[in-house]
Amino acid sequence: MIESLRLKIFFKATLFGGIVVILPVAIIAFFIKWLVKTVTDLIQPLTNFALSNYQIPEIVADGVVVTILIFICFIVGFVAQTTIGNYLHNVFDDLLQKLAPGYRMVKEVVVQIFGQSEGSPFANGQVARVRLFGEDCPTEVTALITDQHSDGTYTIFMPTGPNPTSGNIYHVMPSQVTLCPDVPLDSAMRTVIACGAGSGDLFSTKQQLKED
Repeated sequence: MIESLRLKIFFKATLFGGIVVILPVAIIAFFIKWLVKTVTDLIQPLTNFALSNYQIPEIVADGVVVTILIFICFIVGFVAQTTIGNYLHNVFDDLLQKLAPGYRMVKEVVVQIFGQSEGSPFANGQVARVRLFGEDCPTEVTALITDQHSDGTYTIFMPTGPNPTSGNIYHVMPSQVTLCPDVPLDSAMRTVIACGAGSGDLFSTKQQLKED
């Protein structure tokens, strides 16, 4: 009976250990495959043009097209930083907002995710631990400070794991907020992606500042 129980425990532990090793690799491989297929489908017309005119292998044509697109993005970004380029960009933005009502929303989402906006919490947000249910409740959540108001209250963004780009916005009193100025933003985001794993080491080794 004891030997059977040991074999059962050994079998479960071994199987679980294999799943833990293989499943993340499989998920990453699936994501890469999906991403490659999506990109190649989008650039297929350009790839076909390169294939018909230069007689090169398709994978080489895909690589050349992607390289050219990256170079074009770099050039457009460089030009957009100039005075004339910035003016043309604003005109182009206004035109697209009139022709495509959803353009502004999509652009804002992209800007926030990539942290290029000055107000993006993923670029400038400060990590904090917030007593979301009131200062008398010891339960705390990991959050980002996104704004502070004239009356001292905070606006926070509480990311949800394992996807840190989704979450909820709350307006809380200063007494509910414990600022964590020494906690790196990327490290906090990693604990969100890991559904809280690593939070103990992250917060126990960092000095925290309690806002009165």
